Amino acid sequence: MITAFEIVGGRLAQKANDSIADGAVWIDLVDPTLEEDTLVEKTLGLEIPTRAEAREIEASSRLYRENGVPYMTAYVVYNVESVNPDGATVTFILTDDRLVTIRYHNPRAFPIYASRAAKGELECGSAPHILVGIIETIIDRAADRIERSQDEIEAIARGIFSGSTDGPQYSKRLDEVLRSIGRQGDITARLEESAFSLERLLTFLTVYLQERGNSADVLARIKIARRDVRSLSEQMRFLMDRTTFLLDATLGAISIEQNKSMKIFSVLAVTLMPPTLIAGIYGMNFKHMPELEWLYGYPAAIVLMLLAGAVPYLVFRWRGWI
Repeated sequence: MITAFEIVGGRLAQKANDSIADGAVWIDLVDPTLEEDTLVEKTLGLEIPTRAEAREIEASSRLYRENGVPYMTAYVVYNVESVNPDGATVTFILTDDRLVTIRYHNPRAFPIYASRAAKGELECGSAPHILVGIIETIIDRAADRIERSQDEIEAIARGIFSGSTDGPQYSKRLDEVLRSIGRQGDITARLEESAFSLERLLTFLTVYLQERGNSADVLARIKIARRDVRSLSEQMRFLMDRTTFLLDATLGAISIEQNKSMKIFSVLAVTLMPPTLIAGIYGMNFKHMPELEWLYGYPAAIVLMLLAGAVPYLVFRWRGWI
C-alpha cells in the first residue's frame, strides 16, 4: 500500500489520491507489491530494496548511498503495549525533497507521527524534518516500553524475594518467574538492538546532512535524539544486568528447592534402612532361628523396627538437618 503526504500550511496532510508526484514529501510504502515498487522506482528514479535486502545485517547493506541518495535501514520494536513486542526493519530513503519509507509491518510510531504532524504539534517543514520526527516518535515508544519493562522486572524481583517459600505453590511461582525473566530478557535484547541500530542510523544521517551544509535545526534535533538513544542504551544495560541477577537468583532458588526434595528422600532412605534390615533378617528362611519360637517375637520385631526408624529421625532433628 502506498500512502503519500504533502505539506499544507506547515502541517502534514495525506494526499487525496495518494499520488507520489506533485508535491508529495513523504511516501510511505507498507508491504508494497511488485507493481507498487515499480511505480515508485519509475516515478522517483530510485531503487527500492526488497524485503530480503532490508533484513541483511551488514552495516554496508543497511547504511549506504546509491547515486548520492542515502539508504538507511533500522531495526524497530513495535507493538510495545503488548506482552511480547515484535521487531522488524524499516528502510528510509532520503532525497533532496522527499522521504520514502519502506516497511512490511505496522509500527504505531508512523501513524502517531502522521497524526501529530497533521495537527501541527510537530515540525514537518521538509523531508529531513519528517525523518527525524519519525525517529523521535520511535524513540519515545521505545522509552515507554523500557519504563514498562522496568516496572515488570521490579514486580518479578518482589515475587522472588518476598512471600512464602514453602509448599508446592512456591515451586509453581518460581516456574512462572523463570518464564517472565526469559521474556523480559528477550524484550530488553530487542530494544537494545533497536537502540544500537537507531544510533548508527542517526550517525550516518548526521554525516550526510553536514555534507549538504544545511538543516542546522535538524542536526540539533538529531543530536538530542542521539543523546536520548544513548541514555536508553544505558538504562537497558542496567535492566539486562538486573535481569541476569534475577535469573541467577531464581535458578539458585530452584536449586535449593531441588536440594530440599533430595534431602527428604535421603532422610527417608536412612530412616527406613534399619527397619528394612530387621525385616530382612527375620524374613530369611533358615530352619533354626530361635526368635521365631518366641511368644512375643512378632511384636518385639515390630517395636524394634519402629525404634530403629525413630532413632535416626530424632537424631536428624536434633542436629538440625531436617
